[in-house]
Amino acid sequence: MTLDELNALPGVTAAPDAATREYVYNHTMIRVKDLARALDFYTRVLGFSLIEKNDFPEAKFSLYFLALLADRGQIPQDPAERHRWRKSMPGILELTHNHGTEHDPAFTYHSGNADPRGFGHLCVAVPDIHAACARFEQLGVPFQKRLSDGSMKDIAFIKDPDGYWVEIIQFTPVA
Repeated sequence: MTLDELNALPGVTAAPDAATREYVYNHTMIRVKDLARALDFYTRVLGFSLIEKNDFPEAKFSLYFLALLADRGQIPQDPAERHRWRKSMPGILELTHNHGTEHDPAFTYHSGNADPRGFGHLCVAVPDIHAACARFEQLGVPFQKRLSDGSMKDIAFIKDPDGYWVEIIQFTPVA
């Protein structure tokens, strides 16, 4: 579809209000059961950087903000400056850990991909999807959909430790 056709779809405001010009889509939050496993997955397997942590001991939860950054040197060292910077960044992932859930073997979060369906997935774009999927395979990451599965051969889905799906796409068309 052309941009004009997209902007003509019912409900689409082709010219957003000028008041929204500087809005930034900042983050998506997901709840995680075992924080160490989740942080390992998002930092080691997917390459995110942990940029901020906020604890709320009275309410028994903590927040962890992660970002995919080509240059970790851009992360401000000063906590107050980093907090302001984090709020201006697009595409942040917030992991919420409710303290104690990791000790309950029966506890799980709903990933949104079982009935009733709701939340669907996160998505990470990579420069070489074949290399990324081979690495995920080598690391023992569970797949929801491999490149060879189904009719869409240019996307894969892996699962994080809580069963959330992470779509893997390539920047350029897959050869």
